[in-house]
Amino acid sequence: MSATAPLRTATAPPDPPPAPAAPKPDRRGGRPVWEEEPGPAGQGLKGVTLVTVCAAILGPLWVVVVTSLSDQKTITEAGGLVIVPKTISFRAYQELLSGGTVTRATVVSLLVTLVGTAISMAVSILCAYGLSRPGSLLHRPILMTLLVTMFFSAGLIPTYLLVTGIGLQDSYGAMILPSAVSVFNILVLRAFFMNTAPELIDSARIDGAGEWRILLRIVMPLSKAVIAVISLFYAVGYWSQWFNAMIYLNDAGKWPLQMILRQLVIKQEAPQGMSQMIATQQVPGLAVQMAVMVLALIPVVAVYPFVQKHFTKGMLTGAIKG
Repeated sequence: MSATAPLRTATAPPDPPPAPAAPKPDRRGGRPVWEEEPGPAGQGLKGVTLVTVCAAILGPLWVVVVTSLSDQKTITEAGGLVIVPKTISFRAYQELLSGGTVTRATVVSLLVTLVGTAISMAVSILCAYGLSRPGSLLHRPILMTLLVTMFFSAGLIPTYLLVTGIGLQDSYGAMILPSAVSVFNILVLRAFFMNTAPELIDSARIDGAGEWRILLRIVMPLSKAVIAVISLFYAVGYWSQWFNAMIYLNDAGKWPLQMILRQLVIKQEAPQGMSQMIATQQVPGLAVQMAVMVLALIPVVAVYPFVQKHFTKGMLTGAIKG
């Protein structure tokens, strides 16, 4: 007796659940609300805001430049600062750059800026690199000491006594050494140096490279962005410096350009050799003040565009990843 196996009817697999319906595209193209393109009102508001900000920045600069190029008659008719130029006169710049006090002060400012920036960058890079290497000698105590100095300082009087005590009174060193190191800049450099790939440093050590060669050939070339930004910070600080000169320099022949600008704008005192010309209105006093301001702005305005592209990478990368 043979048993007949029951026939199995083939059944189709169950239908998959219906896919959710795709959202209907809206007028924003499916983007979040905060990424929606502004309408005409928003675009107009952005344009007005941009124009207002640019006018607030460029307006005073325009007035300063135009006034420095105006003669006495134009300044008198305008009642002071000139907005609309009528005549162009370079007499104020000719007198300032004719080899007198302002020319000497400009040279002093340039030398202090170049030498001070070089010293500050050398000290900051060496300190930051040492603190960025794990296991370096007294790494943690030195770092903590630097951090404490960011929040607590000795004050003006002890600093003055120290500077005069080591013989820097009435010398150019008094404008460089007291402000040669910025702990904030060291920390930014350290954070950037710590992001250098350890494999590169290890491979260099295997090849026999020492710490100096690693710093000069590997770490610094990879850190051009942050080095450029920190150099700009130091350079602007030295170029704009006047307080140290006012405290430590007794010889007016050693004054930087910012001290001359302070004498002109705040104390209303003309540089030596120009007082008679201003009194006889051969050179407008207001034009001289504005011309000195323009001379003080030129180096920063000339250098900033070349360093601007490094700001995001040089500052934010080191601050966030460090």
